[in-house]
Amino acid sequence: MPYLFTSESVSEGHPDKVADQISDALVDNFLAFDPEAKIACETMVTTGQVVLAGEVKSDVYLDVQNIARQVIERIGYTKSEYMFDAKGCGILSAIHEQSDDINRGVDRGNKEEQGAGDQGMMFGYATNETRNFMPLALDLSHKLLEELAALRREGKEIAYLRPDSKSQVTIEYNDDNTPIRIDTIVVSTQHDDFDPDDNKMLAKIKTDLVEILIPRLIQRLEPSIQELFNDDITYHINPTGKFVIGGPHGDAGLTGRKIIVDTYGGKGAHGGGAFSGKDPSKVDRSAAYATRHIAKNLVAAGVADEILVQVSYAIGVVEPTSLYVNTYGSSKVNMTDGEIARRTLELFDLRPGMIEQNLKLRQPMYQEAAAYGHMGRPAQEVEKTFVTADGQKKTMKVELFTWEKLDRVDDIKKAFFG
Repeated sequence: MPYLFTSESVSEGHPDKVADQISDALVDNFLAFDPEAKIACETMVTTGQVVLAGEVKSDVYLDVQNIARQVIERIGYTKSEYMFDAKGCGILSAIHEQSDDINRGVDRGNKEEQGAGDQGMMFGYATNETRNFMPLALDLSHKLLEELAALRREGKEIAYLRPDSKSQVTIEYNDDNTPIRIDTIVVSTQHDDFDPDDNKMLAKIKTDLVEILIPRLIQRLEPSIQELFNDDITYHINPTGKFVIGGPHGDAGLTGRKIIVDTYGGKGAHGGGAFSGKDPSKVDRSAAYATRHIAKNLVAAGVADEILVQVSYAIGVVEPTSLYVNTYGSSKVNMTDGEIARRTLELFDLRPGMIEQNLKLRQPMYQEAAAYGHMGRPAQEVEKTFVTADGQKKTMKVELFTWEKLDRVDDIKKAFFG
């Protein structure tokens, strides 16, 4: 019988995402001037305060306070009434040098022999229910908040929006796991305290979001997804009432607390390791991107309609300790999932150093991934500029979301279909 599945997203102004973006801005700035830097940076944000901590191995000297303030300003925390703003917040840095004990197992003379930066298991997932091979509920949740942020920055149709917001979408599926309708949409958005009558204020917010935000979202979607919108959708808009106090003033934010938002919205699986603040020698990050790259290309090549890929590592060890594939019974090839895994391992080099090289992960490419999901985003080239604490400036072209490229489809088709 039909069933429901739900995923959520949070905006760039959510306190945990503020922390993620600051941590990844630090990663990008270090990598821009020192591509071999080792970085593990954590950020905490709260009322009027940012705390930076972690370990770095690099000779680059950065003005980390200024980098954090630039991120906060870009997100939109620019007013003192938010109780957290780019110019007025205090910033404490407790970043220090990385332990040689950790680095010893990672660095090798030959890049191909680089050891894994930690132990653990990482998962990649892909499904053909959307064009970007992402679960539909999460994809819609991200797009809702991207449009809401665009409306906030435009400041015309909905001028009272503040940066913090969350979304949630529930999809109804039929027995063959095909989406048939959108059941529920939840949006909670921070807003100005613009009317003494709370009920009138909440009614306006709901009307604006249903009549302005939702049509803008629908315009972005392909026709097959547009058809899932209907007059019977249940909308919960700011269901707890007023949402004036938000962002880091409403809740403390920490790096790495939105790992399901960052990945697949609860579909597939997650190994537990966060991404933001880490250079790509940390397989929590690089191997998660590599398994997404594998899963997406396998589905795009027609090996299965839905695929989960797991890889695992031991710290300091070059070769992965395992590779697992689950096609959820959707395989289109006459092979077991174990046989698919063995053939996949022949096609993809999952040594940490080779993942870095093949996906070009030593670029300053991570801040853009730190909000609205690391997966399912379009691969693209952008120009970015970075500045050191002593004024050294560097402008460079950077490839974003390289793990989303469908560049191995032909190789996979040849290997699996002849």
